Amino acid sequence: MHDAELVIVHTFGNSTEADIARSALEAAGIDSMIQADTAGGTRPHLAWAGTGFRILVRADDAAAAREILEVPAKHMP
Repeated sequence: MHDAELVIVHTFGNSTEADIARSALEAAGIDSMIQADTAGGTRPHLAWAGTGFRILVRADDAAAAREILEVPAKHMP
């Protein structure tokens, strides 16, 4: 994703959820990446206590990505 404006479309509390979301976007043909401060993977708790695991996509793909990652109301408690 060189020279593209990236935007955060969703934030997750753990890396597993972020990995699943990234896979869903990939399956839909949307390039994405996960951004998190984990001190190079040695301190994952930093992301949990901070800004979480953020999914970034190109600005042009943001609306479609948010639609894919949106939880339908019928699945919410």
